[in-house]
Amino acid sequence: MSACAPTRTARSGRTPRTSRLSRFQRPHSPPPEGGDPSGRPGRFNRFNRFRPHIAGVDFSASIAVFLIALPLSLGIALATGAPLQAGLVAAAVGGIVAGRFGGSPLQVSGPAAGLTVVTADLIHKFGWRATCAITVGAGIAQLGLAALRVARSALAVSPAIVHGMLAGIGVTIAAAQLHIVLGGTPQSETVDNVRGLPAQLADVHPADLAVSALTIAVLLLWPRLPGRFGRGVRKVPAALAAVAAATALASFTRMHVPHVDLPSWSSHALPALPEGPVLGIAAGVLTITLVTSVQSLLSAVAVDKLAAARKDSRTAVPRSDLDRELAGQGAANIVSGALGGLPVAGVAVRSVANVSAGAVSRNSTMLHGLWIVLAALFLVPVLDLIPLPALAALVMVVGFQMVNITHIRSVTRHREVLVYAVTLAGVVFIGILEGVALGIAVAVAVALHRLTRTRITREERDGVQLVVARGQLTFLAVPRLSRALHQIPQGAHVVVELDGSFMDHAAYESLQDWQTSHLARGGRVEITGRAGGRVAGPASASHACCRPWTPWRNHSCGEPHPGAADERGARTAPAERSTGHRLASGLSAFQRNTAPLVRGELARLAREGQQPSQLFLTCADSRLVTSMITASGPGDLFTVRNVGNLVPLPGAESRDDSVAAAIEYAVDVLRVDSITVCGHSGCGAMQALLNSSPGAPQTPLRRWLRHGLPSLERMASKHHAWARISGRLPADAVEQLCLTNVVQQLEHLRAHESVARRLADGTLELHGMYFHVGEAQAYLLTGHDPADEVFDRVDAFDRTDAFRPSGAAGSSALEDSRA
Repeated sequence: MSACAPTRTARSGRTPRTSRLSRFQRPHSPPPEGGDPSGRPGRFNRFNRFRPHIAGVDFSASIAVFLIALPLSLGIALATGAPLQAGLVAAAVGGIVAGRFGGSPLQVSGPAAGLTVVTADLIHKFGWRATCAITVGAGIAQLGLAALRVARSALAVSPAIVHGMLAGIGVTIAAAQLHIVLGGTPQSETVDNVRGLPAQLADVHPADLAVSALTIAVLLLWPRLPGRFGRGVRKVPAALAAVAAATALASFTRMHVPHVDLPSWSSHALPALPEGPVLGIAAGVLTITLVTSVQSLLSAVAVDKLAAARKDSRTAVPRSDLDRELAGQGAANIVSGALGGLPVAGVAVRSVANVSAGAVSRNSTMLHGLWIVLAALFLVPVLDLIPLPALAALVMVVGFQMVNITHIRSVTRHREVLVYAVTLAGVVFIGILEGVALGIAVAVAVALHRLTRTRITREERDGVQLVVARGQLTFLAVPRLSRALHQIPQGAHVVVELDGSFMDHAAYESLQDWQTSHLARGGRVEITGRAGGRVAGPASASHACCRPWTPWRNHSCGEPHPGAADERGARTAPAERSTGHRLASGLSAFQRNTAPLVRGELARLAREGQQPSQLFLTCADSRLVTSMITASGPGDLFTVRNVGNLVPLPGAESRDDSVAAAIEYAVDVLRVDSITVCGHSGCGAMQALLNSSPGAPQTPLRRWLRHGLPSLERMASKHHAWARISGRLPADAVEQLCLTNVVQQLEHLRAHESVARRLADGTLELHGMYFHVGEAQAYLLTGHDPADEVFDRVDAFDRTDAFRPSGAAGSSALEDSRA
């Protein structure tokens, strides 16, 4: 046992089972919503039922998101060529409708830069009012997809395709908005915008360029302002600060630049049925559905990660329901299109701001939509002061940021640059649907190429044959693998390095057959992964000795076979191998095979400290492996072992309080729920008790065994019936004493003050257990007739969690449960 590990005090231990608190309510938790302070529903419920509960952090977060969304919504509407009010409509609907009905509580929806190219193309082809109708159709399609519960399928798209699509959209946006920044007018095609840049650079409008340059400078420098002043002003969003600075410059200097011109809401355009080819309209609906759905779902997953990573969050935010989120986005697109707004999607920039501001519920998203409505109704004169070049510069920077360096590094690390580049180029030069389709085709081709391309090499290093298989091992690579393996000399030490993530059945059988044959001829084989970690396969019948519970003396795996040569070329005798450094070999096997599997769990236990649920007191017999017979893992059992699984009565130990100290530590400090005393068949301590003579000299072992004399007296007493195990009498006196000793040591436990106190409180249980070594059979002690000590058998499929505390003195029944 280890008394040095981090522990819990009695006050911080487990809640007693007799506690009046609900199992779902923590101690000291606030009363249930709508109830009185005592937790009972009362008169408070009638008055608080419809009372809004908005956390202060949600209110402040909604303001921060609103200040970012307002200029971005106007800028995106400008970039698409739609009426500027359409951006405000989409932002308000995204906040209120998607915020209320979506499945991601902290995601902020609205007009997205990723939809700029799609929307601009639809407006150019069909007009604005028809584009609104197409948006409604996309929303209906999203509702249908949500009903089919296919939201998770969208996450199956390769990240390289998604990042390439967003980067292509960003390049398209930046190329178009650069013309407005320079004082010109963009073309509808990206190629035309790139070709027209030299002429536009020759005809720069200084006023437009000055306003745009100031906007870009503030956007880039605002997050990097140093010192206490910088920390203070950074509370204002960079987008708002940049647009405000550009507006102030244009107003005070009276520059001749175009400004925002919001027409009256009475003349706001509403949707109309599109006119044109049906296939073109269907492609538009499909494109908006695809882009909005994928962007929203990926953003929802990212928001979940950000919310989970917050260290100061005191309120648990539920994970996103992606199907509900897809339905919420569909409803928002239907409403936005019907009201003459832009398409709506989950927006990463605003969502990150919402999480960073400390939002804890969907109230912040919905409030930000409300602020957008109020601004659109009452702040029109202020919005009309914003210069259009400032909005164009804002959207252009957003477009450049969509070509994310981190994403490029990620796809490079995963060797998917080709997929990324093809998707980006396809989106820029052909279109979004076509670019995504090209990306998918290239991704499939790359996957097939990797699956079929395998490089197998063989070389000798310091007397060791090294076979390296780079790539996936399929049936196509079996001939080359077999050829390389059969060129290895018999009896050689071989390391097979598998540098891949897939091996089909044909390759596995080929490798296993060769390994079995090579081992039978005296060779040694190690199969490792890319990092050198050993790859463990299922043990064959001839190598069953490799199982973790096999005793050292039966281990031969990894050892030279009889007659094989060691590193010096000498033949190794079986006696030498059996008397080798078994402990060091076992430690090496643990570090190689088991440590990588349990390192994470042990690291968690090291951080959190031990919190065992049970004190397990058993014999020191080497045949009892407690973790094996209880199927327990690290941190489950606080184990105390001694000769004879004895529990000395309080005060009976004159020079050794180790058992009493362990009991006190487990019961009062670790606050275990139960204590189990486990005896076993063929116990040497019980045999010594039966064979002891009164006049024998007092050795340390005999002095210790005096604590078992009450068990011997109990067995000889006429007041206690002999124990029966599974309906039969014990096989001999030793087994009878082993069973009786379990019952007697439970009585000794009750005499300890800490145990008696917890038993009286009803927060501790005592259990008895008997393990028959020869049968690999465990028996559990339960309470039955107080006049008998009966050990009843439990079938292999009975529930083993029906543990009951043992009864009063003389009341015992041992049930058996096969694992």
